[in-house]
Amino acid sequence: HFRKVVIYVYGGLLDAHDYSMYRTKVRPSTRANDLGLVVLGAAKMKVLVVGSGGREHALCWAIAKSNRLQKLYCAPGNGGIAQISECVDIRAEDIAGIVDFATSEKIGLVVVGPEAPLVAGIADQLEEAGIKVFGPSAKAAMIEGSKGMMKDLCAKHDIPTATYARFNECGAAKEYIRAQGAPIVVKADGLAAGKGVILCRNESEAYAAVDHIMIEDAFGDAGAEVVIEEFMTGEE
Repeated sequence: HFRKVVIYVYGGLLDAHDYSMYRTKVRPSTRANDLGLVVLGAAKMKVLVVGSGGREHALCWAIAKSNRLQKLYCAPGNGGIAQISECVDIRAEDIAGIVDFATSEKIGLVVVGPEAPLVAGIADQLEEAGIKVFGPSAKAAMIEGSKGMMKDLCAKHDIPTATYARFNECGAAKEYIRAQGAPIVVKADGLAAGKGVILCRNESEAYAAVDHIMIEDAFGDAGAEVVIEEFMTGEE
């Protein structure tokens, strides 16, 4: 039953048979909602994947192999995804549009790839509309949406993490850099499309990184606060 235990730890998708076996063999008192699982019925279903990148292409590629699939959509998708799914011209951030489409098309499951719509509450709104969704709530997604919040969470619960400090003012951030020395890491707190982390080899680069994020508004609101972090080497 190791596979079931792995699904329990990480969250995931179970069909009705697997869920029944899980409760019988592993934890009889467990409810699906307690585990954050999406339990699917036995019938074939329509699935909507939200996003347009390589991550979503991989999700579509895997879902398309299922014999439980009736029809696969992706919003908005891309040229590669269009080869295995019907792409729908709805932006991933257009939560109302996605909820409306999922409702009108009787989508059985929505799988959300990008962080931004998750942070904005797409999973919550889909659930409110009675649509099954694989993706965290807005509150849970903030672990990804705010690096500072994630670091505070680690510190509070003694989860090993690099030494850090949070700043919303440039002068204080630079004073911390002077005290810590370099190399050091400067991060935009919010979502920055994977570009908000700057590895700084010396203090001058770190000061410039702070200016780039906070004064030049390189990442917009995502850079209203910075996390300055110990530089660590090794496998991630």
